[in-house]
Amino acid sequence: MIKIRNLTVGYFRKEVIENLSVDFEQGKFCALLGPNGAGKSTLLKSIIGFLIPEKGEVLIKNKSVSNWNKNDLARNISFIPQDFKLQFDYLVEDLVLMGRFPYLGYWQSYSQKDKEITQNVLKQLDLYKLRKKQFSQLSGGERKRVTIARALAQETDILLMDEAFANLDINHQLEIMQLLSEINLKQKKLIILVSHNINLASEYCQRILMMKHGKLIADGNPEEIITTENLKKLYKTNLKIIPNPLTGKPNLIYPGKNV
Repeated sequence: MIKIRNLTVGYFRKEVIENLSVDFEQGKFCALLGPNGAGKSTLLKSIIGFLIPEKGEVLIKNKSVSNWNKNDLARNISFIPQDFKLQFDYLVEDLVLMGRFPYLGYWQSYSQKDKEITQNVLKQLDLYKLRKKQFSQLSGGERKRVTIARALAQETDILLMDEAFANLDINHQLEIMQLLSEINLKQKKLIILVSHNINLASEYCQRILMMKHGKLIADGNPEEIITTENLKKLYKTNLKIIPNPLTGKPNLIYPGKNV
């Protein structure tokens, strides 16, 4: 689905990712973990063609991202940024309908099909009752669900999400992960999620990728990858890992103040 070959990319002549190669398969729910500045967000921006590589390339469905028409690419990849900012306030249903924009031709209005898809997504994400509310009137969790709804309305095979849990309460974090997991299982989307929540990534994601200094240092399923050794490499601190008594997944335990 996504092939990254010898990718080197950065900002203002400073390399953030250097010579990175990795593949992402269809239908996988993946988490990118790592400290700030590791290159996680840069990788997502490279996948959607926002950043031009200094070296290497990104292939989407065996076609270089640089050769994709923008509308065609938007029909294959949806991207939810960390900070979703609007210049103007919109009704929830209008904002979700905008996810259908890549399917419009010149001077074309939204079709009945576009509106039906929007209404179905609103119902699927339990947002239908909020459809006539302004986006600014919503809670943090509701806003995040709206951004996911907008991405789902694009009907893409690939969903990228940067810092999914920024400024969200724990109940909303759980809600978002349960929703993404359900979408992944039912719709077989490839989902790549940038996160700092190791435990939620372990519980819900099938594949964990750890990045540091623009390089991939570990890649595999949670049981293989979330270990004390890998976390020490990643964050330079000693952390304890124990199995979740309910699921068996590896979970991070913070040391006490006297440890």
